[in-house]
Amino acid sequence: MPTWTADFWFDPSCPYTWITSRWAVEVARVRPVRLRWHVLSLSVLNEGREEDPENDPEGYLWIPVRVCAAVHDHYGQEALGRFYTALWTVGREPHDDWMGPLEDALAAAGLPRELAAAGHDPDLDASVRASHESGVALVGDHVGTPIIAVTGPGGEQAAFFGPVLSQAPAGEDAGRLWDAVLAVASVPGFHELKATPPAPPRIDSAAPRG
Repeated sequence: MPTWTADFWFDPSCPYTWITSRWAVEVARVRPVRLRWHVLSLSVLNEGREEDPENDPEGYLWIPVRVCAAVHDHYGQEALGRFYTALWTVGREPHDDWMGPLEDALAAAGLPRELAAAGHDPDLDASVRASHESGVALVGDHVGTPIIAVTGPGGEQAAFFGPVLSQAPAGEDAGRLWDAVLAVASVPGFHELKATPPAPPRIDSAAPRG
């Protein structure tokens, strides 16, 4: 069966993005989809705005995204996917005290614990910005995280923000949602679809796969 490629841009601090990522991992189990992981930064997205919707005046959100960029640059996108999974399972939900969870997640992903120091290295910001811009260029900076770009076996492409999920569907439910999202996103002229305001994210619904 022909395989589709889904490029997934994420900010590692966002709980809704984490849930969407677990849906994407589940999709790769029930549909012929290959996932590739990339960094997106809410800190970059919100630069220059009068109000920071993430309420991060100290810049804590730069720390995990720099580590993600370092993992990607040195070990590749598959390692980045392992680290992201570990960050939200071994490291559990990220918070202001990043270093311990980052080191534990790196170790669980088979990566050097010392890489956590990259979170305080501004030299990595260029890599963060380059990855961020490659994702945002597909949909525009009016959206957020995650961004997914899908390439079909015939070269057909669709890119979109979201979907925003408060719990991760499993099995064929995940597959049906994937089919529906692709059907909508691939229609020429389609821009946006919204439902009710998002419920609190159910982190426990996001199975630690991928």
